[in-house]
Amino acid sequence: MDLVAWAYSVAEDRLADSLPRRWAHVQGVATRAGAARRLFVGQDQELLTAAAVLHDVGYAPDLALTGFHPLDGARYLEQQGFPERLCALVAHHSCACREAELRDLSAELASWEDERSAVRDALWWADMTTSPDGETTTIGDRLGEIRKRYGPEDVVTIFIRQAEPELKAAVERTEERLRDFGYGHVAK
Repeated sequence: MDLVAWAYSVAEDRLADSLPRRWAHVQGVATRAGAARRLFVGQDQELLTAAAVLHDVGYAPDLALTGFHPLDGARYLEQQGFPERLCALVAHHSCACREAELRDLSAELASWEDERSAVRDALWWADMTTSPDGETTTIGDRLGEIRKRYGPEDVVTIFIRQAEPELKAAVERTEERLRDFGYGHVAK
């Protein structure tokens, strides 16, 4: 089974029934990542799509051991034999290092390196421009939705406030790459 098919199989198995809204989001992020795939060649294309499909697998109730889904997801994927780089992209998706600091899980997250690459930026872009229901949105609307959903005092809201400059920068870099590559306007 190729990497992308394997990723879809695992994500659907873990999320579709137990967390259907999260599954819709994951599918939307994968669709968004598909728009950025053309920026890459070979393995990076597959890696981006597989990471998009698996980025939230750590929310699955039976995998949520720490309550920090990037870490729980990366650990599970590593146990399943997924490539190290894919596990690292899942572990560090959407500026997870900031939330890890707030949850006192930085040491655990440091098991995987944040590659700070165009592939990583494209994953963050896909996640931050996809609504919880899988629809394309803007990063401003997405960040606002997260703040509203979690409330002003939740650790996720605090994390989003701290991570906002880095998230916006990754989105801007990806949209610039897409424009430079001739894809025109890419945001909603």
